[in-house]
Amino acid sequence: MNVFGLLLGLATFFIIGLGFVWVIRGERYLGYLWWPYVMAAGLLVVLGSLFVASDWGSALLGACGASLVWGSTELKEQAIRAELGWFPFNPKKIRPPFADVIAKWKAPHL
Repeated sequence: MNVFGLLLGLATFFIIGLGFVWVIRGERYLGYLWWPYVMAAGLLVVLGSLFVASDWGSALLGACGASLVWGSTELKEQAIRAELGWFPFNPKKIRPPFADVIAKWKAPHL
């Protein structure tokens, strides 16, 4: 019996669950303008998973990277939910480098 798929599914489920938490906290403390940096980090992690020889390591890195890419698209929606009062709003967020340029870009949406 091979339990690789079952354990990988559970690990991916856990990674996705953590993704919800970091999106909420990340938007609260940093703001949605960090989305390009989060997306770039996610894409680098996915790319890095291609070079890992271990099946477990490669699969888990790919799932973590995909979760970061997904989360980068959710930061804008989370900002809207915070403004509606569904989540605590923090007006003193840490602005990213090049925030004025990033603010002109349309945030991605899945």
